[in-house]
Amino acid sequence: MNHPLLKVTDLRVNFGAQAAVRDMNFELFAGETLGIVGESGSGKSTLARAILRLLRSAQGSVEFGGLDLVSCTASQLRPHRRDLQIVFQDPQASLNPRMTVGEALAEPLKIFEPGLKPLEQQQRIGAILERVGLAAAMAARYPHEFSGGQCQRIGIARAMILKPKLLVCDEPVSSLDVSIQGQIINLLLDLQRDTAMAMLFISHNLAVVRQLSHRVLVMYAGRPVELGARDSLFAAPLHPYTQALLSAARSALPSALRTAASSEIPAAADPESAGCAFRGRCPIALPICASRVPPLSEVSPGHWAACHRSHEGNIPLSFPA
Repeated sequence: MNHPLLKVTDLRVNFGAQAAVRDMNFELFAGETLGIVGESGSGKSTLARAILRLLRSAQGSVEFGGLDLVSCTASQLRPHRRDLQIVFQDPQASLNPRMTVGEALAEPLKIFEPGLKPLEQQQRIGAILERVGLAAAMAARYPHEFSGGQCQRIGIARAMILKPKLLVCDEPVSSLDVSIQGQIINLLLDLQRDTAMAMLFISHNLAVVRQLSHRVLVMYAGRPVELGARDSLFAAPLHPYTQALLSAARSALPSALRTAASSEIPAAADPESAGCAFRGRCPIALPICASRVPPLSEVSPGHWAACHRSHEGNIPLSFPA
């Protein structure tokens, strides 16, 4: 655990003059899952795509296997692509409807292992389909012949067939029935146990994040606001936004988050604006919150928060109904 598999430093992603992600710093180790949570528009998917260099970053670095994925050339990045895989939110939209499942799974093998003979390809495809809970004979079928849960298993099989070191899961269960969600989560846990791969797991579902993750990163308006071990963060969240999220998750009627979200999300329309982006929705804001962005600071060992009052510990908040 001394050397991180992935190290993100001062990462920033701009869309025109708007900063979608900024001040992003964290490490990820082999065999570890980092859950990433935050409401829509907080920059979670943008962060994931920037790490995989599916989007260009404006500044910062993403070190993976000794290579900076932000500044390296396309030819330097290409051999590392097999170790960086993603599972998308919509399982059916992520599959080509004109390709059979076998053809879709053969594509990464053709690109990264061109020396494989056709029989070896078929064996690899059959083995990975069976590993994700499908029959090898299903390789001859097309995506429209499968349910959403089965399509997501196919998406996971496509990502795992190259045995990646890092798997990014971008809301992989949000479009699935609750019973199917549990099956997919258990499958991901089994695959991680067998391969020791690292995972970045993006989700709105805090219960799922708590089940899967070793650590949790909370994002708001493109910035990290809290980072800590799962149990520590869920038991004693330090940032008011994290407290609002957890309060909403525990409530049958999420009045806490609804009230906190009653105003416009202060998305980073002005990337250089001073102050905490959450101050307009925060019940414990101080005058300094309007003039200075709170840095992400280590409040206790391994538990970081970006709040001017985080040194006061866990302050119980009251969000009016």
